[in-house]
Amino acid sequence: MRKLQPGKLVLATHNGSKLREIRDLIGPFGFEVTSAGELGLAEPAEEGTTFEENARTKALAAARATGLPALSDDSGICVDALDGAPGVHTADWAELPDGSRDFAMAMRNVEEKLAGKGAATPEQRGARFVSVLCMAWPDEHVEFFRGEVAGTLVWPPRGKLGFGYDPVFRPDGYDITFGEMTAEEKHGWKPGDAEALSHRARAFKRFAHECLGVD
Repeated sequence: MRKLQPGKLVLATHNGSKLREIRDLIGPFGFEVTSAGELGLAEPAEEGTTFEENARTKALAAARATGLPALSDDSGICVDALDGAPGVHTADWAELPDGSRDFAMAMRNVEEKLAGKGAATPEQRGARFVSVLCMAWPDEHVEFFRGEVAGTLVWPPRGKLGFGYDPVFRPDGYDITFGEMTAEEKHGWKPGDAEALSHRARAFKRFAHECLGVD
């Protein structure tokens, strides 16, 4: 596993909410962080069938364009009763004809599909959030770090915090959804913490251990 030295780092994302979460996580480690969106880089086409493939595409595109190490995230929600959908198409289910995204519509779509399956009880409404981080260097060496969190889908949506499908996802062991959690509650992992809650924080914890040498 290759170690990453502190310095300039590109976060290969144009998603402002995702950028805030990753910046919160990487803040204590002494990196000078910018993002693909802030640099005006083009968004590469995400045509992979796995989170790893799409994360690799984004990280390598940013590393090639800037000559700097680049960290990407590809993430989504996988619903058991829908055979793992929307999965890598999580953001696509929210896309409107003008290219913007409506996650309220996407959450309704998931709920309608669950209703069509007769998935009414909590046991029938299991889901998991998945995050795959890809660390890419300018020489095109890459490393992957995967995090998952299991939970149950609720309806109607609850909470206005978080983003995406957070208001309908209640992680196992909790009475509130990601949409009702503060940023600190959801992804507030820091060095020395034994556990991380969110999928992205769990993936980042693995990244910090393997690439930054932090426990």
